[in-house]
Amino acid sequence: MSYKKYRCDKVRELAHKVFAWYGFSEDEAEKITDVLLTSDLYGIESHGVQRMTLYPYGIDIGRIKVGAELEIVKETPVSVLLDAHDSMGQLAGIRGMELAIEKAKKTGIGIAEVKNSNHFGIAGYYSMMAAKKGLLGISMTNTEALVVPTFGRKPIMGTNPIAVTMPASPHCFHLDMSTSVVTAGKMEVYAKNQKPLLSGWSVGKDGRENLDAAEFLNIRATKSNGGLLPLGGYGEEHGGHKGYGISLVVELMTGILSGGFTSTMVRKDKKVEKCCHTLIAMDYGMFGDKKEIEERFSAYLQEIRDSEKAEGHDRIYIHGDKEMEHMAEVLKENSVAMNEATYNEISKLCEKCGISAEEYLIEL
Repeated sequence: MSYKKYRCDKVRELAHKVFAWYGFSEDEAEKITDVLLTSDLYGIESHGVQRMTLYPYGIDIGRIKVGAELEIVKETPVSVLLDAHDSMGQLAGIRGMELAIEKAKKTGIGIAEVKNSNHFGIAGYYSMMAAKKGLLGISMTNTEALVVPTFGRKPIMGTNPIAVTMPASPHCFHLDMSTSVVTAGKMEVYAKNQKPLLSGWSVGKDGRENLDAAEFLNIRATKSNGGLLPLGGYGEEHGGHKGYGISLVVELMTGILSGGFTSTMVRKDKKVEKCCHTLIAMDYGMFGDKKEIEERFSAYLQEIRDSEKAEGHDRIYIHGDKEMEHMAEVLKENSVAMNEATYNEISKLCEKCGISAEEYLIEL
């Protein structure tokens, strides 16, 4: 399926209007929109505007509560536990990291646990919030069970992403990854484009390899056996058990420590999500001069970039290189790429909201 480019500023206005139409305040609509558009700016299509139509569905069926107030359940000088009460995940994630940053500025470290939330978009948005304040940021979330454990065939873990962002030069080190080989959002994109999956991404109901994105979406919808594979893929030969272990660590940090739902409980009923997030901010100035630490880290990253390349490759990327370069390019041309299926879905949503899609989806 072919892609076309549309004016980013107008797509941003459109997303804001849609979320405002659904009852979010101007500030809330702007925050939600910024998380979505940042994903597209980074080149992560799976979590960008293509999700604009999925959140309204969650609102319509009562999974996402517009106007929900975040409640502080427990708090210490370095930590806070928030109950999101089914709030939009982006709002819960932003507030959690804001509180973690406040605490880190005062004590050196801040940790926020959030329970009873919803899908919050890219984990890297929140870790980057901390880095923009001169702090080391870490964010993670559990999700609905979509990943099979090593040697299993029943999805019992989430894609459980984790993001780590650290100030450096010429730009932040920015790792944002799922603990599964691919995300569910990427499978949605492959299904829309009718592209076959790559080997090692997914298994079917029988536990054997699945190369059909539509089959994965069917497994997800019917809560059947089969699903995504953990980082490392099938079995132990290439480290699948290690990805499985990292996923369990995210589950511990999110669903278990918060007292919320584990992935096996998240979105068990389509009307209830209740995923959990962990947001951490750390002032690395506790360990020495901040500028010196950043310079040493930047020098090490450059040493990696400058190291000998494998045959057939002329560049080694540091996490964050591709995202920042993509963002610079699309900001320069003020563009967001969108395939026909996403365009049609957004147009249909606009019709429901009484918004003229043609006024905002302006092709470049």
